[in-house]
Amino acid sequence: MQKVVFQDLGLISYSDAWAYQESRLKELVDRKLQNRILEKEGKAGESLRHYLLFCEHPPVYTLGKSGSMSNLLLDEQGLRREGFEFFKINRGGDITYHGPGQIVGYPIFDLDGFFTDVHRYVRYLEEAVILTIAEYGLHGIRIKGYTGVWLEAKGEAPLRKICAIGVHLSRWVTMHGFAFNVNTNLEHFNHIIPCGIDDEDKSVTSLEKELGRRLPIDEVKEKLKGQFAGLFGFEYV
Repeated sequence: MQKVVFQDLGLISYSDAWAYQESRLKELVDRKLQNRILEKEGKAGESLRHYLLFCEHPPVYTLGKSGSMSNLLLDEQGLRREGFEFFKINRGGDITYHGPGQIVGYPIFDLDGFFTDVHRYVRYLEEAVILTIAEYGLHGIRIKGYTGVWLEAKGEAPLRKICAIGVHLSRWVTMHGFAFNVNTNLEHFNHIIPCGIDDEDKSVTSLEKELGRRLPIDEVKEKLKGQFAGLFGFEYV
């Protein structure tokens, strides 16, 4: 069974979290390459230790490599005035928001230890959130052509995205991940076209908005951690 180190980084700047992800990714890739050399020499390699990082960020917008700057509705002066940071990054997807009250998850997994299928990997990220919100009585869905977890339209409420996903892989080692809105300030999405989706029949939401109450975020993290271990079949160390 694969071993995963879980770390809750708390409230951390986006740049610091990004640097930490890259250091853990490099650690995994280097160990993987070293193990291949040892195997060729007939020696046993070290067991791989994967990482699952949870954190929250101060308000920040991030733009994926396939995204458009036109989906950021603030100029540099506006970003400073509103107190937001902004980063162009190397994950897939378009623009999204991170901030307090949101669980941002960064799995640093070597998929050679699980399965080498990016599509399946993204579906597992979605499924972990779908199963978590089900524990709160919400039915999460997927929409063809889009990543992330959504809630069905009901009454006057449109399709609502509760979790965004964007990933990057290097030698089958993953980084970046998901942003799950728990007690997130949804007004901060008004300064962007979230994920580049400018459809009137789609919006963003949070657990707090759907349930009408703030959630203990540590409680939600524990449920989410359990779903990850069950889906991927690993144990925490």
